[in-house]
Amino acid sequence: MDQLDLGNVSVTRVWEYFGSVEMTPDTFFPESPQATWDDGAEWLAPHFLNSETNIVNSALQTWVLRSEGKTVLVDTGVGNHKERPYAPVWSRLETDFLANLARAGVEPEDVDIVVNTHLHIDHVGWNTYLDGRNWVPTFPNATYLMPKADFDYWNPANNHKTLLGRGNQNVFEDSVAPVHEAGQTLLWDGTHHIDANLRLDLAPGHTPGSSVLTLESGSDRAVFVGDLLHNPVQILEPDTNSCFCEDPAGARATRHKILGWAADHNALLVPAHLGGHGAAEVSREGSRFAIKGWAPFTPYQQG
Repeated sequence: MDQLDLGNVSVTRVWEYFGSVEMTPDTFFPESPQATWDDGAEWLAPHFLNSETNIVNSALQTWVLRSEGKTVLVDTGVGNHKERPYAPVWSRLETDFLANLARAGVEPEDVDIVVNTHLHIDHVGWNTYLDGRNWVPTFPNATYLMPKADFDYWNPANNHKTLLGRGNQNVFEDSVAPVHEAGQTLLWDGTHHIDANLRLDLAPGHTPGSSVLTLESGSDRAVFVGDLLHNPVQILEPDTNSCFCEDPAGARATRHKILGWAADHNALLVPAHLGGHGAAEVSREGSRFAIKGWAPFTPYQQG
C-alpha cells in the first residue's frame, strides 16, 4: 500500500495501468516546444517518456482518500471489458484493479463517495462492471459526484459536437448512465463541499465540467487536478494543452490559476496520470513554474 498522510486525511495510490499511450509528444501535446522534450529527455525517461520509441508513458490510477471516517475514490480509470472502438489502447482491458484496491484495504462495498473529476473515457471506467449482460455500479453504497456540466455535455441525447468526438463513444452509456439510473449520482455545479477537509470546484477548459478536488487539513494541502495536466512538461510550459482539451484558451487559463495556487500555498499537485512519483510540489519561475520536489510514492514498473 502506497500511502501518504496529509493532516487528518490519508492518500493511497491504487494502480490500474502504466505504460504507453501510443502517442508521440508532438501528437499528444501539439503546442509543446520540442526543445522542452529534448532538454528534459534525461529526467522524463522512463516515467513520462519512452526515450527509445519517443512514445509518451502515462498512468491510470485511482486516489483513495480516507477523511472523517469515509472512503473517497478520485477517478476510476478505464475499467474492464469496455468496448472502445475508437480508443483501442483502452478497449476490453482486463486489469487487476479491484484486487489492487483490495490490497489497499478497500472492498467495493466500503466506498462512500466516488469523485469523477470529469467524464472522459479514462476517469469513469470502474464506475461500473459487467454483471452478466448488464453494466451495474461497482460501488453499491457510494454516492458518485459528477460535474453537471460534463454530465450534460457528454450525454448523447444532447448531441453536442465535441473535440474528442467518437473517442468517448459508449462511455456515457456503460459508465455513467447505469449509475445515474441506479439513483447513485449527485450532479453538482460551482463548488461542492465533501467534508471539512475536501472541496470540489469547477475548473473548466479540458472539458466544460472539469473539476479539481482541494484537500486542506491542518497545515497540509493538496489539489487533485484530473487532466489539468497529463505530463510534467505542462508544469514547465503551462500554456501547453493536450490534444484533448475542449476549450484550449480556458484550459490554459485554468492551468495557470491552479498551478499558481499550488505554488503559493505549498500544496501537493496531484494529476490523474503521472507515472513516477505521481505528484509534485511546484514553485513559481517567472510566468512559468518549476518542479520543487516529488511526492514519496513508489514509481510503477511498465507493464
